Amino acid sequence: MPSLRLVFFGTPGFAVPSLRALVEAGYPVCAAVAQPDRASGRGQRVTPGAVKRAAIEWGIPVLQPERLRDEAFQQQLAALGSDLGVVAAYGKILPAAVLAAPRLGMVNVHASLLPRWRGASPIHRAVMAGDAETGVSIMRVVQALDAGPVFDTVRRPIGPDETAEQVEHDLAALGATLLLRVLAAIERGEAREVPQHEALVTYAPPLKKEEGRVDWSRPASAIHDQARGLHPWPHAFTTLGPARVIVLETSVPGQAVDAAAAPGTVLSLAGDALVVATGDGVLHLRRVQAEGRRPVTGRQFAAGVRLEPGARFGP
Repeated sequence: MPSLRLVFFGTPGFAVPSLRALVEAGYPVCAAVAQPDRASGRGQRVTPGAVKRAAIEWGIPVLQPERLRDEAFQQQLAALGSDLGVVAAYGKILPAAVLAAPRLGMVNVHASLLPRWRGASPIHRAVMAGDAETGVSIMRVVQALDAGPVFDTVRRPIGPDETAEQVEHDLAALGATLLLRVLAAIERGEAREVPQHEALVTYAPPLKKEEGRVDWSRPASAIHDQARGLHPWPHAFTTLGPARVIVLETSVPGQAVDAAAAPGTVLSLAGDALVVATGDGVLHLRRVQAEGRRPVTGRQFAAGVRLEPGARFGP
């Protein structure tokens, strides 16, 4: 039976498989620390995050400090008497006093092959960059951003049409399995920590809505990567006249197609998709959504707005 007494830091759905794995493996989880509940959605309803909901279901006490530097929280954390902290997508930098609270420090389930894509949005950035591969790293948490030595990694290819949402789902499960392997090695005293290669570092800053704006002068493949990397949030988008159009699903023809028309120009239909010229090749818009409307195929959108070849998306 595992003997390490753990405190878990995490907030969104990505972290839940790791917490579940710890519970099912029999690790004593003395508390789950999650960010405070936030308002979300059109109605701005305040709802608990996925980790909080799961922790309550499994009878784990939940702590939700507004400030990690708050002395009362730090005293509460120290009083838990934990051996090790496990972090998975908590969403805040942990100060030194928090890192020092567990006897053996903290480890982090990070969704990239470190040192590539340190930061807040590693899965989205990997897909947006057109990376052919990503993975999960279990690292020691230090005060510098995602800079600690790495215990172990697991790799996963990224399919050419996969979205960030699909990749994240798999990485969450892979990370949970890898976490148990690393914790078992720590308990046996056999864990090895390998320093990251600083010359290979890249960063994954938080996503901003404006990053979704499609620049049709870019190559079709780059716009395709942008659309799938920003799914399910904040989504790629373009404009048609004054109206905003969300780009939900795209594809790039298997055979390169030269387009003499200006980037953003609607050329034709291909099956249910709209064919649009880009700076290099053409892009198929397979599913789109006019603001305030339901998602539709490219063909349905063209019929709904009476879109003719020669019309142009974007500025």
